[in-house]
Amino acid sequence: MGELGGFLKIHRGGPGQRDPRERVGDYREFTLSRPAGELAQQGARCMECGVPFCHNGCPLGNLIPDWNDLVFRDRWEDAIAQLHATNNFPELTGRLCPAPCEASCVLEIREGDAVTIKQIENAIINRAWDEGWVTPQPPRRESGRAVAVVGSGPSGMAAAQQLRRAGHRVVLFERDEAAGGLVRFGVPDFKIEKWLVQRRVDQLTQEGVELRCGVDVGRDVSVEQLRAQFDAVVLATGSRVPRDLPAPGRELTGIHFAMDYLYQRNRWVAAELGPAPDAPAPVAVPITAAGKDVVVIGGGDTGADCVGNSLREGARSVTQLELLPEPPPRRPDDRTPWPLWPTKYRLSYAMEEARQTGRGEQDYSVATTHFSADQNGCVAALHIARAQDAPPFAPVPGTEGELPAQLVLLAMGFLHPEQDLLDQLGVQRDARGNVSVVRPYTTSEPGVFAAGDARRGQSLIVWAINEGRQCARMVDRFLSELDGGSSAADQATAPAHPGQVHDAAIRGEADADEGPEGPPQHVGPGVSASS
Repeated sequence: MGELGGFLKIHRGGPGQRDPRERVGDYREFTLSRPAGELAQQGARCMECGVPFCHNGCPLGNLIPDWNDLVFRDRWEDAIAQLHATNNFPELTGRLCPAPCEASCVLEIREGDAVTIKQIENAIINRAWDEGWVTPQPPRRESGRAVAVVGSGPSGMAAAQQLRRAGHRVVLFERDEAAGGLVRFGVPDFKIEKWLVQRRVDQLTQEGVELRCGVDVGRDVSVEQLRAQFDAVVLATGSRVPRDLPAPGRELTGIHFAMDYLYQRNRWVAAELGPAPDAPAPVAVPITAAGKDVVVIGGGDTGADCVGNSLREGARSVTQLELLPEPPPRRPDDRTPWPLWPTKYRLSYAMEEARQTGRGEQDYSVATTHFSADQNGCVAALHIARAQDAPPFAPVPGTEGELPAQLVLLAMGFLHPEQDLLDQLGVQRDARGNVSVVRPYTTSEPGVFAAGDARRGQSLIVWAINEGRQCARMVDRFLSELDGGSSAADQATAPAHPGQVHDAAIRGEADADEGPEGPPQHVGPGVSASS
């Protein structure tokens, strides 16, 4: 793999970023790519590990050492074939995934020295699109069966693509005006420009997926209609009920859930820069940070995206608060030893922008006690105290303070999927309100399946794509049982020669809940590599 001893001679070189003081003036992506020669050198650092722990760190089971080596050897078309074998949308994960694969890289035993896996992944898919290697892959035969996929986030898109490539008719329902879920409406354009998302949506429709945007299943289309028109239903609605803050004054004007603000900002950017939606966007009361003191409650990625948008909108100041104590600066081996995901402090892109422009700060161990109003009933200040270091993180007496705030954004995570559609379908829920399953991805209602955050709770984009792929396997097996024969995926991947072996998971002989079973014996359905 790579260059023998390359990891000893070549230093880690991650992706560059545009200057924070420059990039806050626009909505273009701020991450920069390295030239192909430098990326080859980074791929050369990948060791021939006896056990490549990066496979275990990646929920998709990406064949990371394989495509690192192919980039090193300048075999980019083969690299995208390997990458697409396990991941439908590498340009999404290559931009938005936190890269647990790098945290579990063997080189990361020396902290901060992991192979730049995410950067190489992103470069592979970018080049594949530029070279024309990514093309629609319609099925070779039709199964005669129909599947409704509800929700067009990464999980729903992955399930729809896998099922369509297996030969089933697929209709992808989305209540928003365009497909992509939170990748489209929650994540800002300066992290992923939306023409990239639309390009994948276009690929789905070119493969034969029927897209119905602006359709709220359970209201615009009844559950009875859905069950009558489709042989199977996949619930990929995400985990969209936000965690609230029950503090006195919460009802004041100017206090909003983070996603309400992010949706408006993404819709504004789409109106200014495109791409245009497929259906009319709803009209909402404007939420703006311009000229205001903004407080973001929640220290995760959603909170960071609120900070980044507020800065670009022209906020006077932005303060990001986190209830939990500040993590240590380095991996705490007593708590999260390698190869686990380390609990340590990471300076977000948004807080770097805030500090560089002198307009923001981030504070930990802060509890909100109440809000106060101005004479018009709008929020004017946030009253805080230092939080205790352990649950329930109660305010410490004598540490009270006050922050000016004309806009407060609540970015404290999500609880579970919206319940109305689940009630109508009659599917069972777990104690947290997520869809529970009786078999992998199979709900208590026959013919109804669940994937992504709706099933597992709020999680990462790589888990969403993996769940969509694995759920598609279970749906395909269910449909094959209805026909009393082999699945459409089995027929599509049948050996070309007697005795040839192909992926057991596609044949329906492996447990779909276990994820990819190592390197597949086929490449596809995806981009074909030259021999």
